[in-house]
Amino acid sequence: MSKLKLVAEPTFTAKVGIPVAGGDAVEVLLTFRHRTKSALDAWVNDRGEKSDEDTFMGMVSGWELADEFNAANVGVLLENYIGTGLAAYRVYIDQLVQSKAKN
Repeated sequence: MSKLKLVAEPTFTAKVGIPVAGGDAVEVLLTFRHRTKSALDAWVNDRGEKSDEDTFMGMVSGWELADEFNAANVGVLLENYIGTGLAAYRVYIDQLVQSKAKN
């Protein structure tokens, strides 16, 4: 019997290497929002009008950090670790596409 469900789970987790200036990236487990192909296309097309914080909050629903996951703390993270948004975005898209390719 196949373990594949026609409708994917609403979230998934993946590790993202957060770039740290002068040091090695630190892996943080993020919980991402799953999107269908059409929902992902619409989200990507609308992303250009959104702030970095809004984009991050649109793809991530939680994290494995001591600090609470909320918009204010996302802003602090993105301000202090400049490469975080791009790193998370790359993992997010890769996981969605990889997931679709495996299915």
